[in-house]
Amino acid sequence: MTQTLIQKILSISALTALTVGAVNAKDIIHDAEQSIIQEQYGEQWAKQDVGINKKLDALYKKTGKRPNIIHIMWDDTSFGEVGIEAFNKIRGFDTPNLNRMGEEGITFTRMYSEPSCTPTRVGALTGRLAVRAGMHTVSFPPEGGGLPGEEVTIAEVLSEAGYNTAFIGKGHMGDIEEAYLHNQGFDEATFSMYNQFPPAMWHREGETANATMGYTAEYGEKNYIVDNTWKPHGYIMNIEGKKGGKAKETMPPSLENYRKLNAMQHEKTLEYITRKAHDKKPFYLAYWPNVYDLMAQGRKRTTSNSSMFAESMERMDKEIGEIMDLLKKEGIADNTLVVAMADNGPMEELVGAMYQNVFNGGKGSYKEGGIRVSAFAQWDGMIEKGTTVGDMITVHDLFTTFAKLGNATEYIPRDRIIDGIDQTAVFLEGDGNSRRDYYHVYTGPVLAATIKGQYKRAWLGDRPGLVKNAFFDLYQDPREMRPMMAQFLWAWGPFDMVKHRHENMNKKYPFKQLTRGVPFEGIENLRPESITFQQTVKRTMETGK
Repeated sequence: MTQTLIQKILSISALTALTVGAVNAKDIIHDAEQSIIQEQYGEQWAKQDVGINKKLDALYKKTGKRPNIIHIMWDDTSFGEVGIEAFNKIRGFDTPNLNRMGEEGITFTRMYSEPSCTPTRVGALTGRLAVRAGMHTVSFPPEGGGLPGEEVTIAEVLSEAGYNTAFIGKGHMGDIEEAYLHNQGFDEATFSMYNQFPPAMWHREGETANATMGYTAEYGEKNYIVDNTWKPHGYIMNIEGKKGGKAKETMPPSLENYRKLNAMQHEKTLEYITRKAHDKKPFYLAYWPNVYDLMAQGRKRTTSNSSMFAESMERMDKEIGEIMDLLKKEGIADNTLVVAMADNGPMEELVGAMYQNVFNGGKGSYKEGGIRVSAFAQWDGMIEKGTTVGDMITVHDLFTTFAKLGNATEYIPRDRIIDGIDQTAVFLEGDGNSRRDYYHVYTGPVLAATIKGQYKRAWLGDRPGLVKNAFFDLYQDPREMRPMMAQFLWAWGPFDMVKHRHENMNKKYPFKQLTRGVPFEGIENLRPESITFQQTVKRTMETGK
């Protein structure tokens, strides 16, 4: 994109900045595609923002503070698994509370995540494609890396605007001290550094069920000397801390403690809402529950589906219902936006647990089944009941939208690309008001596909000198079963231009490598096996110098 075009876009933005929000937002650096859209619609959006600001200001005058924001996000769920009664009947388990969210608020039909959990969570917190921070791969112990301190999270942005902030649940931001969530803007946090697999499956019960192989001593080598430090037995399941302080491990990992942890974190969520409901300051709460308990030991099967996945879904739905009921009980439902969503598609490797429900592809895939997730929003009195949104929106947009709602847009950094777009208009005006029509999909560090409007092009595997059958019309072929080429030769050049514009911006604002460091620093109560684990990683890092 030329400097002349940039200046032209900024000039247009300045002329049409009719509201405070527009003035604050005009110099946010977005990807090149957004600049082209902004040039076409900036004046129209600025006028629309006048009405949006009036709604928000009227609510502020009524309540005396900006809206509370609760973001609920869980793992690996196929679109349609939850929140839609017809699919409940098809799948044999019920989600009445998420169904109610859709009935009393918004059902999103085109909410895009990133293809796997760590990247999606980074996208939600920073408003940026995870690859920009080197956080493009799911982290497992030992990671020795994590979200860099120079990334600016929505918790930091809202804190600057006077919000209370809290994180509860699965963080998955890495295991180095600067990545701990109480060091990333949250006033208080209880969180895991990795995903659910270790505590849910890395134990005797998991080995017995063949969910894990070779981790425990009982199922490993017994006759010959092996390295006792090689297996990550010293990993940490969960820690908690407060802004500016040290962290503590909450409890050592085991299946029993994992179940206790999940119950504890739900209770902490209810306690936090109760404690902050009538505080002078609004709150932002990221509640990202672990959810899945796929071990049958000690669990009853109450659903017709009869899988532990279904049992986990019903349990999560019940807990979300308790959160929504508490907001009404405390009298703050009209001043609290709740967004509930999955972080990516199903993990198809978990045979007997997760399946494609509507779209093709699962966790890790650039196909719709990997990135098009169940998502809902409710805000009594502000969101029209029974709204179904077909607009494109991505998890990154929540960052910028939450900042707008919290009157915190001025605290969004201006020295880096922010991929998230302010989508307040979608939440308050409904269907047909999205301010994006594109999404660049990365699998790991690779640009795998680009979506533009209803069309999608896969970049992987192109033939030199000729495009392959890699184009999809997502209305005509939503499961991406019949890739086409000849019918979309008109789109070859336009898609190339979209990609080139994106790559040119990436050259100006290069991606970072994963920030490396020694795990578990800043945790006060390390167990001996965790210290051994830490030293093993440290020695590995030293040998690479």
